[in-house]
Amino acid sequence: VIPLTWKRTDKMKVILTEKITKLGNIGDTVEVKTGFARNFLLPNGKAMRWSKENVALFEAKKAELQARFDAAKKTAESYVDAVRNAKLHMIRQAGDTGQLYGSVSSRDIARMLTEIANVPVTSAQVMLGSPIKSIGSFDTQIALHPDVIVPVKIYVAQTQDEIDALVAGKVLTFGTKKVEAEEEVEAPAEEAAAE
Repeated sequence: VIPLTWKRTDKMKVILTEKITKLGNIGDTVEVKTGFARNFLLPNGKAMRWSKENVALFEAKKAELQARFDAAKKTAESYVDAVRNAKLHMIRQAGDTGQLYGSVSSRDIARMLTEIANVPVTSAQVMLGSPIKSIGSFDTQIALHPDVIVPVKIYVAQTQDEIDALVAGKVLTFGTKKVEAEEEVEAPAEEAAAE
């Protein structure tokens, strides 16, 4: 039996040790959902529980954390041109209507960027939203760092000739469906970070 005076809190106060997009900067004290803190922020070293002792510990380490953050940003900035100039051409099998038999996921894009541009990118850094399930050209972004986000264009087709046509801005026809070169992929809602 739970006493009536007991109140369950589903929020936790944490001190951010990294900049988290749409949540805060290094050193900010924020309240987040307990599950988000326990399952993501704390195990990945992105935050520490708020307490007077931890505030003092953070203040002692703040310069070191800021230096690490700045070094990571500088490294990310050195990769911007390689990512921007990478030709992300995906050849996939598709049906008569241009629907792919599979899909192109953020993992596929990360793997291709790592191979082509020689840039270490994880699937979490690809801001794709939902997987690509049709032929066409798609705009998305790569978050090399919270402050360094690079727009990229992904071309998906069945053959290299179709990709060349998409790059040239031509319209491809699949049965009754026309595929133009400029389709937008919806960016993911980053509400999980705020929860």
